[in-house]
Amino acid sequence: MSSAAERLGINIEKPRYDQSTYTGRAKHFFIVTNPLNLLAGNAKLEESKRIVSEYRNGGKLPGITGDQLWRAKQLYDSTYHPDTGGKMFLLGRMSAQVPCNMVITGCMMTFYKTTPAVVFWQWINQSFNAAVNYTQKAGGVSSEGDKGETQKLAVSYCAATSGAVLTAISLNKFMAPRFSPMIGRFVPLAAVAAANAINLPLMNVDGIKDGIPVLSADGEELGKSAKAARSGISQVLVSRIAMAMCAMFLPPIAMAKLEKRPFLTKYPKMNAPIQVLLVGASLIFATPLGCAFFPQMSSMKVSSLEPELRSKIMARPNLPDVVYYNKGL
Repeated sequence: MSSAAERLGINIEKPRYDQSTYTGRAKHFFIVTNPLNLLAGNAKLEESKRIVSEYRNGGKLPGITGDQLWRAKQLYDSTYHPDTGGKMFLLGRMSAQVPCNMVITGCMMTFYKTTPAVVFWQWINQSFNAAVNYTQKAGGVSSEGDKGETQKLAVSYCAATSGAVLTAISLNKFMAPRFSPMIGRFVPLAAVAAANAINLPLMNVDGIKDGIPVLSADGEELGKSAKAARSGISQVLVSRIAMAMCAMFLPPIAMAKLEKRPFLTKYPKMNAPIQVLLVGASLIFATPLGCAFFPQMSSMKVSSLEPELRSKIMARPNLPDVVYYNKGL
């Protein structure tokens, strides 16, 4: 009997959907961020790991269909670290983004008027971001590299938290009183944007300084480029702010109208739960659609690279027009 890979002809090392189109990338991230992946039991997760491992090693897997293989791969990718193969911390998985962020963001937008509440919820938000960054980046490095990575995460965490808190408090104190109450509802959005603008460059300071690998269309590394690193950071920043805007722009407008209705006038404690639900409904779509703005493997023209790297690439026998790099998430 032939192997499952020969029978199905599926390359599970690449996403199921075409990543050169926005639709394909959106489908991919809807799967990656699906909160239902968190509900899979341990037996189901172990089974998905077994299927992926056997498929990669030429196993026969009799009776398995293409859809069953992809479902196993999706569960595997959402649960196990790509470098170490170890099970990732639950709240650090991409599938936890929507449920965790809907609670945190909803509370940030409900309790934004007092300084203690601002400090607490911005701290919670950045603590969650740090947990995600650590979970996604900590595997696959040496103990020395792990120490450096942890220090970088700590610096980024402190700076992003400070930036978010200072932005929120400053806007609440100096700008919100001068404008309509509606403006005050968007203070958390400004704080999140400021934190992202601080966090991303600090998390990627090595790439900004030394460059990140740029590849040919065949996956061959051609060198390292700091320009590619800066371009990737810019793309991720745009995606993250766009996601935040979708989840933090429409709900405040809806809440401003709902708070005038008899129900919330009579039951003001329902403000936070309703806000959380509105944010969650937005994030279900905003998270995957925002992640899909740019290809994971972005491209850059050779003519836009640093002179030294450009000269090195142009000296090759088969001169590529563009190079590719992993922009990150």
